[in-house]
Amino acid sequence: MLKTFSKTDIGRKRKINQDNVYTCEVPLGNLPNLFIVCDGMGGHKAGDFASAYAVKAIEREVMICEEKEPIRIIREAIECANAEIYEKAGTDEHLRGMGTTAVVATIVDHTLLVANVGDSRLYIIGDEIEQITKDHSLVEEMVRIGGIDRSEAREHPDKNIITRALGVSESVDVDFFEVELKEGDIILMCTDGLTNMVEDEDIRMVVKAQRDVVQIVEELIKVANHNGGSDNIGVVIIEEGNYE
Repeated sequence: MLKTFSKTDIGRKRKINQDNVYTCEVPLGNLPNLFIVCDGMGGHKAGDFASAYAVKAIEREVMICEEKEPIRIIREAIECANAEIYEKAGTDEHLRGMGTTAVVATIVDHTLLVANVGDSRLYIIGDEIEQITKDHSLVEEMVRIGGIDRSEAREHPDKNIITRALGVSESVDVDFFEVELKEGDIILMCTDGLTNMVEDEDIRMVVKAQRDVVQIVEELIKVANHNGGSDNIGVVIIEEGNYE
């Protein structure tokens, strides 16, 4: 049985909330469950529109997809959302240039399947914290080639420039990850409004100190806002039980 809780918060500096989250613990189409985090980008309300539209489009496509294999279902849903957002951005000048990150996950028989575009993240938290997704960002590329280290990356002025997003081109390159879950693992999906404000180890300590999924989410948002709250904050927590 899954225990989940999700929430977004506008933060302390932004006037519009461009983060959107979605959880469905019961079967949806041919998936046993579905979890989504999106962080929109674009002027005025374009980013808000992009992230909300992506969530709705992915949910809809998962529901109607006739594929049986989970990765194919998720890939088709993300590609469809990308095409629709790109088309809308090209036909409405108020939405031009919009896009959104997306992390999409499902759990099948204690196996976590994850798709990622952009710099929103999914972590597995147990005795340690492990980032499963890989950021599609300019700074992450610099870290990978050895140009800067992790500590420099956190303070880099270009840390918010992403290299992939839904809706910015006709096609989208999606990364997929597969993880075997262990008893006691907690899954965190979040936008950079959390990870830019709270260090990974501090996230782990907050998660392990709380009694339930609701308290975890509320406390993570509280800490991110206490540390500055410079961006919207989107958080999904998933805890899986019933291991035999």
